[in-house]
Amino acid sequence: MDRSLLPHALPATMSAPPARRAPLARLAALMLCGVPLAALAQAGGSASEQAEAPPALRSSPRLQETLPDDVRSQLPVFVRGDRVTGQPDIRATVEGNAELRRGDTVIHADEMEYDVADDRAKARGHVHINRAGNLYDGTLLDLRVDAFSGFFSDARYRFLETAAHGEATRVDFVDRDRSVVHNATYTTCERTDEASWKPDWIIHAKTIRLDRAEDVGTAEDGVLEFKGVPVLPMGNISFPLSERRKSGLLPPTIGLDSVSGVEYIQPYYWNIAPNRDATITPLVMSRRGVGLAGEFRYLEPRYSGELNASYLPRDQLRERDRWAYGVRHRATLGTPAGDVGLNLNVRRVSDDDYWRDFSPRTSGLAGMGMGGNQLTQRLLPGEASLNWARGEHQLSLRTLKWQTLQDVTAPITPPYDRMPQLHWRYAPAQLGGGLDATVEADYTSFEADRRYYAQPNGRRSYAVAQISRPFLAPSGFITPRLQLHATQYEFDESLSNGQRTASRTLPTFSLDSGLVFERDARFFGGDYLQTLEPRAFYTYTPYRDQSMLPVYDTAANDFNFASIYTENAFGGNDRIADNNLLTLGVTTRLIHPETGAEAARLGVAQRLRFADQKVTLPGGTPASERLSDVLLGASINWTPQWGLDSTVQYNPKTGRSLRTTVGVHYSPGSYRTVSAAYRMQKVTDLITVPSEQVDVGWQWPLSDLWGGDRGGKERAGRWYSVGRLNYSLQDRKLVDTVVGLEYESCCWIGRVVLERLQSSQITASTRLMFQIEFVGFSRLSLGANPLAILRQYVPRYKLLREDVAIPSRFSQYD
Repeated sequence: MDRSLLPHALPATMSAPPARRAPLARLAALMLCGVPLAALAQAGGSASEQAEAPPALRSSPRLQETLPDDVRSQLPVFVRGDRVTGQPDIRATVEGNAELRRGDTVIHADEMEYDVADDRAKARGHVHINRAGNLYDGTLLDLRVDAFSGFFSDARYRFLETAAHGEATRVDFVDRDRSVVHNATYTTCERTDEASWKPDWIIHAKTIRLDRAEDVGTAEDGVLEFKGVPVLPMGNISFPLSERRKSGLLPPTIGLDSVSGVEYIQPYYWNIAPNRDATITPLVMSRRGVGLAGEFRYLEPRYSGELNASYLPRDQLRERDRWAYGVRHRATLGTPAGDVGLNLNVRRVSDDDYWRDFSPRTSGLAGMGMGGNQLTQRLLPGEASLNWARGEHQLSLRTLKWQTLQDVTAPITPPYDRMPQLHWRYAPAQLGGGLDATVEADYTSFEADRRYYAQPNGRRSYAVAQISRPFLAPSGFITPRLQLHATQYEFDESLSNGQRTASRTLPTFSLDSGLVFERDARFFGGDYLQTLEPRAFYTYTPYRDQSMLPVYDTAANDFNFASIYTENAFGGNDRIADNNLLTLGVTTRLIHPETGAEAARLGVAQRLRFADQKVTLPGGTPASERLSDVLLGASINWTPQWGLDSTVQYNPKTGRSLRTTVGVHYSPGSYRTVSAAYRMQKVTDLITVPSEQVDVGWQWPLSDLWGGDRGGKERAGRWYSVGRLNYSLQDRKLVDTVVGLEYESCCWIGRVVLERLQSSQITASTRLMFQIEFVGFSRLSLGANPLAILRQYVPRYKLLREDVAIPSRFSQYD
């Protein structure tokens, strides 16, 4: 062969003039591959342009798979080494530092032979393959380059996306996506330079089949070793090769419950399709029996939803079958009048004790999406609604029927069912003259068990029309508003005065106004824009006797900064407060001039009442105090790491606070967060329950606490403490407790969590949970126990390794 045509094959001590190397290199590649120039032009550029393109232009790990087969087969082949011999367009033999490149495949070896007609490379010695960032090393290679089929002897391999690696006596490449590894190992533990290094966990298998198209690996006759001890004979088992979802067993959860005994939960994930999946969860509770839970999720262009169900036959503690199910469905229905939204939300359980026996914050039988406070666990909705909107009109039809789980020691009054509710809203966009207006109309049929109510069921219709004229300016605003509220009732039975119907019509006038002053200020060495925002809100509603009207969906508004500037003291439509009052308040803010972020906010507000408020809820007393309690609020976020929020309701007459909430958090970085809150509520009426609690939550590396840090790879692992404590100062005891430890190694994560939850005034349940994750082999479900508990209870909790990004193929660019 004429070596002048192969400048890339020159020895390292020789070179060619830069002006001639590029065209000569292109000619050498074309002669070796036998590819016409026209074909390369159709493929999108010359050989040198494709081979020497910046990495950013070929950033996809699967670039070649996106090309048509006829184009990919014409990609040029480049060879070089210390000595190159052979015949153009037939074969090449490379001796010493042999290298072959084609597309995303690079082969290095001591010696190499390449047959052009068969597109076949044979390599010996220290053979190294880099294919789109996946690495293989061995001693003997026989490979069809474009088809990527052949075999590799005494191979070691490392995959880019999961950092998994292993060894095998032989690797058979079936095609560009599939391979079979014989007498293989597989682990994601980082290899060190120590001669005695052993991975924390490793799979030994007779055969491992790797499918890169589906990103699934299948081990045959395998065993999982952890810390050198065989812990799980697997037979045939599959595992992921990337972050893509796949069917298979999720990590089990083992727990110790003070009531249910030893719990073993083993979820199985079924990846049915890209838009559908299911989780099937068998579980065993030593004191209750064997149960089964399942979840099915689906996502389509016009509808989506989740279905949940669980069943425990013959609970040994309750001596009856236990079950629960939940349905959530969201859909868009096409009609001649436009799209109509359909929403379903139904949750039902077998008995009143279900919420107490199966904590909604755990998986298995309780995995019904029943999270939240104790009240929401005991009030389960059965709701269906149709919603339509077009232009200025909105219309909805809704039915809602509750299941109320009663506790004889702490009974609750069930809310009224809405069977049905029809609501219409009209908001014209352009009235002229700067006017804003809305009209709402509603019809609701209220039904409830009469054992809990002294008032009859009934049907309520109301209409509310309001019109306002905002006057806006950079320095302030004034908004007068006029409302008219008309209500009509029809009852199934007569009221105490003998009437079976009732009506009410009331106007309301309000005037909202405010000013905004700004100045440059400097505090604690920083420059800020400080605002001063005084606000005045006046509202007037005449008195109408409403004592005979029932209360279906109305309650007193909480006294806070949101409600103090509203017209009605009640939420709902069964009571309209007679108001003649003025609310005065002022707020000051500190704003970073460069970013616009709010560094601090301080506010104060108080109501001045000109006449007694006579309208009350049943059992309530009229409001006669001319001056209300004072609301004081503060929110400080001086740095992104620190934050404080506080609200105080202060009574000037007694000189005492009736309600205080103070919360502070410190989050200097990932997996480092501490929060604390103090909440106090004194008795202000017959409904208020007094309480005083301290709440502390955290997630923090223990290495920081004892003065060390891993700092990259300096340590083999890291311990984290995580938890939340809720302490009642009034009862002098812990109400809810969640504490745990997490350990993150390079390739596995372990968790142990203790949970103690107060289920009633006198009873509590305690459980201890363990969980382990083998990174890159068996991945955790985010809803599985104990992660659901940590995510719900610990403010700003972050899943370990949540920030680990999939590396670019060019992180292992050759």
